[in-house]
Amino acid sequence: MPATLDFEQLLRGAALRVTRPRVAVLGAVLAHPHADTDSIIGAVRRGLPEVSHQAVYDSLQTLTAAGLVRRIQPAGSVARYESRVGDNHHHMVCRSCGLIADVDCAVGDAPCLTAPDGDGFSVDEAEVVFWGRCPGCSTAGSS
Repeated sequence: MPATLDFEQLLRGAALRVTRPRVAVLGAVLAHPHADTDSIIGAVRRGLPEVSHQAVYDSLQTLTAAGLVRRIQPAGSVARYESRVGDNHHHMVCRSCGLIADVDCAVGDAPCLTAPDGDGFSVDEAEVVFWGRCPGCSTAGSS
C-alpha cells in the first residue's frame, strides 16, 4: 500500500486539499477494492475513529469527481468504489455471493466496444458487467 505521503501527492496532483478523511478514504479504497460505503466507513474508522459518515461520503464524492476513485454499481447492488481508474476495465460479478473481480478490456483499446450506431455520440468509455458464479460458489454448488 502506498505511504500516506503518496496519497497526499495524489490529492495535491488533483488540485484537492489534503485532509485526514480524504487520505484515510483513499487508503481504504485501495486496501478494499470494490468495497461498499459501509465497509469503507468501517475501514476508515479503524484508523480515524472520530470521522463522520458524512465526511466519508463527501470524500468519496470528491475523490470520484477528481478521478482518483471509480464508483461502480452493478445492477441490484449498492455503490462500490475502487482505486483502479483510467483504464476502462470491466467487472465480473458473482450471482451467488456478490464478489466483484476486475476484468481487463474486452476487445482492443478503450472504449473496448464499438457501438453499431453512435447517434452522433463521441464514445469514450464502455461499461461491461459479466455475471456468473465465482470459483468458490461454483465449487459449493456442485458439491
